[in-house]
Amino acid sequence: MATLLRKIGLIRLHDRDTEDPKHHQGSLKGTKGNQKNNANKHCQTANETNILSTPEIKARKLDQHGKDKPTGKDKQGKDAKEKQQTGGGGSKATSASSIPPLAPHRQHCTQVRTRRLMKELQEIRRLGDNFITVELVEDNLYDWNVKLHQVDKDSALWQDMKETSTEFILLNVTFPDNFPFSPPFMRVLTPRLENGYVLDGGAICMELLTPRGWSSAYTVEAVMRQFAASLVKGQGRICRKAGKSKKAFSRKEAEATFKSLVKTHEKYGWVSPPVSDG
Repeated sequence: MATLLRKIGLIRLHDRDTEDPKHHQGSLKGTKGNQKNNANKHCQTANETNILSTPEIKARKLDQHGKDKPTGKDKQGKDAKEKQQTGGGGSKATSASSIPPLAPHRQHCTQVRTRRLMKELQEIRRLGDNFITVELVEDNLYDWNVKLHQVDKDSALWQDMKETSTEFILLNVTFPDNFPFSPPFMRVLTPRLENGYVLDGGAICMELLTPRGWSSAYTVEAVMRQFAASLVKGQGRICRKAGKSKKAFSRKEAEATFKSLVKTHEKYGWVSPPVSDG
């Protein structure tokens, strides 16, 4: 038994002596190196955890994050640069598409007005009673000079025309873009008249010449006949006062007077307004 134990001990000693010392040392170094690396990693993790938990480093990180993050002005500047680079076509296309196409509507109104006035000119020239004649102002179809040759022959106005050798009363009639759905603007040019619903500047006080009283069914001939009747009803006379009779009517004054009278009649209706309102 003792001999067997001795042999086992000799074998173990022999194994130790026969092992490669370099291999043994490398394994020891590897083991120690792994342990050291693990220890260093553990220390670094612990240190990072402790450092990140401090409020100073947190504040630094927030500052860095704020610097890296673009501000609102930077974003706007960047967006503006991108729009300039792309030419800004999107916004221009949107604004252009939002504008309603008015040209076709205007073209249609012009066609309606032209056809209507051409037809009325032909009808006036066919009149056999020489009641009115029309001349275009500078060949403009929408600007007429109308000569009223006749009024009631029993009226004082007709007698004035005979005594002053006045062959006609000259009026200017202009037609708006949306005629015949809106009334024309009509004013007296010559002679200078008093009363007869003819006001300053040659403006004419007639309800049918206002948007409220106008109808697209009215023709120029019908309007002129109504005006001739109003002159007689309002006791219109040719002005014979020295100096005043030669003063010409002006369009600007006529337009201002007409706007004023329309406002007055809209307030009181088409009856005689108070004297304080003119």
